[in-house]
Amino acid sequence: MSQEIGTSSPPIEATFKAREVEGVLDLYFYRPIGFRLAQLFAKLKLTPSRVSVLAGICGVAAGHLYYYRDLRVNIAGMALHVCANALDNADGQLARLTHRESREGRIVDSICDHLVFASVYLHLALRCWMGGASFAVFLLALAAAISHALQGAAADYYRTTYLHVVAGLRSGFDSSAQLRLELQSRSWRRALWKKLLLALYLSFTRQQELIAPRLKNLRDALGRLSGSRCPGWFRERYRELAAPSLKEWGLLMTNTRMLVLFFLLFIGQPVWYFWFELGPLNLLLVHLLGRQRKLAETSLRMLQAQTHPA
Repeated sequence: MSQEIGTSSPPIEATFKAREVEGVLDLYFYRPIGFRLAQLFAKLKLTPSRVSVLAGICGVAAGHLYYYRDLRVNIAGMALHVCANALDNADGQLARLTHRESREGRIVDSICDHLVFASVYLHLALRCWMGGASFAVFLLALAAAISHALQGAAADYYRTTYLHVVAGLRSGFDSSAQLRLELQSRSWRRALWKKLLLALYLSFTRQQELIAPRLKNLRDALGRLSGSRCPGWFRERYRELAAPSLKEWGLLMTNTRMLVLFFLLFIGQPVWYFWFELGPLNLLLVHLLGRQRKLAETSLRMLQAQTHPA
């Protein structure tokens, strides 16, 4: 589909997934910047995936600059990191602006996000090690990185379920069983790149389903419904139940990590970033998973009671 956006540009809200899943920093800082960038990239005919790669390059470079024990260099890294996050917002906004949303673009975006924080964790660990820390700091960084991956996967699973139910968005609403069948139908020889991306996406989806099995059951039940949208009564009830937790799930996303990381770099104690991941954010994850399980069980009972009355 053409990337042209026409003579009358859509409002910025048209490039949001849904306003209620946007954080305060996103609404008033990143989204306005991302919208302007998306308009520029549409005119330049850049694809969302290329913008994702550009964001990844900026973020990986930012991670490298965190290695140095010079606050001025670290501040340059923070500026690059903010640019990376703005571009990361812009790629999705560009996809929605130009009607070029795709699973492949979503996977590329996720890979770039993981590479950015892999660079951050690696360079922070190297900085601590070169500063006199024991080799155990690499194990600490690895544990923090795994925690980060689990937290991000769980938050994404909750948000994509909410967006499917409430806003009718299909993006990210896939099951591992469905993806496995699709992967088996593709040829490594004829579609190497697409099959590799699909294999990575399958692994990511399996991880989400293992973290939140009750939510997986709900998603499976929703996937069996006829039509692309959930029943109106269920949509409204789910919004009432799920919306209050969205802000808390948002604390497990990128903005929180960046703010804490920037503060710790300013005071010269980046090693505490690893403990922040392992302590407060993991405790929050456990709390939210408990609430998520109850929400999924309640929602599934409501859905079954209406679709399979006694």
